[in-house]
Amino acid sequence: MGLLAIEEFDSSRFDEVIEDRDEPAVFRGMVADWPAVAAARGSSEALAFYLTELDEGAKIRAFVGDPKAGGRFFYSDDLLSFNFGVTETQFARLIDMLLQLDRDGTVQPIYMGSTATAEILPGFAAANPLTAVEQRGGEPRAWIGNSSRIAPHFDESDNVACVVSGRRRFTLFPTEQVENLYVGPLERTVAGQPTSMVDLAAPDFERFPKFREALKHALTAELGPGDAIYIPSLWWHGVEATGPLNVLVNYWWNGQPPDAESPLHALGHGLLAISPLSQRKRERWRLLFDHYVFQRGDNPAQHIPEAARGILGRSTADLRKFMRQFLVQRLKGR
Repeated sequence: MGLLAIEEFDSSRFDEVIEDRDEPAVFRGMVADWPAVAAARGSSEALAFYLTELDEGAKIRAFVGDPKAGGRFFYSDDLLSFNFGVTETQFARLIDMLLQLDRDGTVQPIYMGSTATAEILPGFAAANPLTAVEQRGGEPRAWIGNSSRIAPHFDESDNVACVVSGRRRFTLFPTEQVENLYVGPLERTVAGQPTSMVDLAAPDFERFPKFREALKHALTAELGPGDAIYIPSLWWHGVEATGPLNVLVNYWWNGQPPDAESPLHALGHGLLAISPLSQRKRERWRLLFDHYVFQRGDNPAQHIPEAARGILGRSTADLRKFMRQFLVQRLKGR
């Protein structure tokens, strides 16, 4: 395993640093001047007071883990369900519960997953701005809990994650290591995205022998309050959080139109339509995908008059609507 590159944060150069960058990077002190980070440096109680002062009584969903799982939020042993439950509670109640668990010394993993701060802490974004990222279209989303371990997964969007309190250890793998990460079911996931089956804290190399190769390509980073990490889309990342009141704020953006479909849907359709074919036919379809979808050569429609290009034309809201309707009709057998 290697260490992630460290970049100095300069808001005037942030776009330049991450533009078309396909490797993650750590930005030390990127949000060190946030009031939330200042509160966290005081104590958990000070941060709790800061957050609850912004709270307007919002309800949240919290994940309650198995105390025997070492903070790992994951599948059940048979992969048909999960080793955690989901409960709905008040935001202030979640914060009180985390503080009480710490005071009592009780081992009970709890965390609130990705939740827009606009929904739970309306004043947070204005008081803790990150203009360099927000102007790219990302909105702040909060993750709050105690010590936890999240298995390697990828996001479809580029991501900047900022540590407010506690510490976070990120372990990242490039997309091409998918074969060595032993990914679980695609349609039943822990938190919405495909997830590696390997426990980073205790890899079972007998069950997952190719994971040794993945580790050769892994990058790691330790982040504390005020630090941030940039994770390009489709990079696998596992996250270990430590601390009694661990808060992370992240921003996702992908630069695509809001009505664009998820590429995972296309992957699912590919499994339906192409995977059952013979190897020879799959290879032929790969060539067509390379030409039309990935466009490894010239524009595949450049020889067709623009008005006659149909679904090969420039992507517009009307064309995307037509393509969506076309696909729905075909999938329904019409």
